[in-house]
Amino acid sequence: MVEMLIALTISSLLLTAAMTSLHTMFQHYKSTTESASTHVVSRMVMHRVLTMIRTGTDFGPIPANVLDPAQNPLISNHIEFVSQRDLQGGISRVTRIEFRPGAEPGDTGELWFVLLAPGEAEPILEERPLISGVRQATFTLLFNERTWLLDRAEIDMTIEPNDSVDLTIGADTTPQTIRLIASAAPRQLF
Repeated sequence: MVEMLIALTISSLLLTAAMTSLHTMFQHYKSTTESASTHVVSRMVMHRVLTMIRTGTDFGPIPANVLDPAQNPLISNHIEFVSQRDLQGGISRVTRIEFRPGAEPGDTGELWFVLLAPGEAEPILEERPLISGVRQATFTLLFNERTWLLDRAEIDMTIEPNDSVDLTIGADTTPQTIRLIASAAPRQLF
């Protein structure tokens, strides 16, 4: 009987250690997949925004004085550009990519896609979030002093992995924030 109790005690200790190990491995797995998923989505969003910059025209916001070094380059929380023109060459659609901060201080925000129709009564045609968990996003726009056209746009985003809101992980397995910095120059057609 004593031997049976010793065997049961050893078995329960081994099972407890195995379950604790399995739980820790699962938490690390969730943390890693959350971070990897956010990396992929963030890079896709960044690639798409850079493509929009390379192929876009007539960018904004434009500084009041391009010759003033305090205003050019312009640092903004959004970038916008003409995405569609009507048959007479007028602007019919403007695409805006903007950072919207969280509701409370310390909350993460979102990067949004907004499609605008300038001059209409309801200017917002479509809007949707591109990525959430954005800690900060800035757009640095450098305009040419002679032509007033955009020479280069830089994007700087810091994103926190956040695929699983209910995930509670110990301090040693907290996913690392992701910082993406990219630069693109529009293909100017003269």
